[in-house]
Amino acid sequence: MNLNEIREMVSNDIIIDETNLDQESLKTPQLHNKYLIFFGDEKLILKKLETDLRGLRKVKWLYYTGKLSEEELAEHGWEPFDYHVLKTDVDRFINADDQIITLENRVAFQKEKVDYLENVIKIVTGRQWNIKTALDWYKFTSGA
Repeated sequence: MNLNEIREMVSNDIIIDETNLDQESLKTPQLHNKYLIFFGDEKLILKKLETDLRGLRKVKWLYYTGKLSEEELAEHGWEPFDYHVLKTDVDRFINADDQIITLENRVAFQKEKVDYLENVIKIVTGRQWNIKTALDWYKFTSGA
């Protein structure tokens, strides 16, 4: 599920029907569970992407230092790197590598989803407080 779909779903779910506060209050644990599941799933995806990035960085380091065998190069579909790179410059080559950049962008996007869902969970948790405050206000204005 992409971030825009999640945002749209959240926009619909966080609306509190002021005429039906008892049902809205009962709906809160379900919403909390729903977004906690999303959060857990997206966090696992983030961990996988971060692990993949570390692995790719290692392989790229081996590639740019000339330590990959012909078999490993063929396995990745890469041509031998014909330049000699100083140890101090290897990180520059790795950071400028298209595959690394692509995976770093995916990690950053996934972090954004995880952060957003974490904040949604906080909003859903605070929903009970908002409902209680609304009920107290109705009691106060009705003279109860």
